[in-house]
Amino acid sequence: MILCLLATLVSCAKSSSAGKSYTIAVIPQGSTYEYWKSIHAGATKAVQDLAGRGTRINIIWKGPLREGDREEQTRIVEGFVAQGVSGIVLVPLDRRALVRPVEEAAAAGIPTLIVDSGLDSAKIVSYVATDNTQGGVIAADRMGALLKGQGKVLLLRFQEGVASTHAREEGFVQELKTRFPKIELISSNQFAGPTRETARQASENLLTRYGGQIQGVFTPNESSTVGMLLALQDINQAGKVAFLGFDLNDTFITALGNGQLQGVVVQNPFRMGELGVKMMVEHLEGMPVESRVDTGVLMVTPENLNRPETQELVHPPLNKYLGE
Repeated sequence: MILCLLATLVSCAKSSSAGKSYTIAVIPQGSTYEYWKSIHAGATKAVQDLAGRGTRINIIWKGPLREGDREEQTRIVEGFVAQGVSGIVLVPLDRRALVRPVEEAAAAGIPTLIVDSGLDSAKIVSYVATDNTQGGVIAADRMGALLKGQGKVLLLRFQEGVASTHAREEGFVQELKTRFPKIELISSNQFAGPTRETARQASENLLTRYGGQIQGVFTPNESSTVGMLLALQDINQAGKVAFLGFDLNDTFITALGNGQLQGVVVQNPFRMGELGVKMMVEHLEGMPVESRVDTGVLMVTPENLNRPETQELVHPPLNKYLGE
């Protein structure tokens, strides 16, 4: 009798979780770079995996048309709240500017899960991201090894207010100061801006001023790394300084192969997108989720580029999930 009752309860629980449907808005910082496509592909994988257990997810993927447009990203969040979506997975452009719309969403009963870059709010489901400070630390360690502990280096920051890149920049600066006191950071207060074009111009300005003095350069995200690479190529200095970047695309793979990049810190955006959607669904179904998930980070160099564990990060299955 008791066994029959338990079997009935289990059967009811399974049937109650099957057939559910949720609409989840996934909001990146932009749509230009491979990084955002990897998050999108990961989110799409989550949808397919959840469909296999009978949970239907409608993903609405929408980011600012212009990279770095905080006001537009705020309007996108507000628009999804007005539509009454089930939940939001957000990559905030600004750790403070997006607090108000996220907390207003929470007040309206719409939870937000943060991926990639932090938000200064306790009213979120979870934060799924790289340990960005550690990313900056391993870049500094690589720079120290390349320069044998001495030389002059410049840091081109990304953009004010972005939590993820700020943590990378500070991790880099503090590690250099602590472990490599003979490496002089001759510029660390300039910003690349939101696009590869603004990054290229900022890089050109820095190289005009310091190009003859430096032995190393660090840039903390994809667009700033692209801009600096282009600027170094323009003046025939690519490969003549130790250049470390962040994130990975086909251009960077080529640059690693020809000696124009000595390393890039690589995250796992595919995993961020996948976990972001899956954990949001778990939360919506009343299950507990971790408040912070570290998705890992790896320094990719010419020496380890072709290793299997590196290739898994280098070639996320975009075609499989986005049809590209």
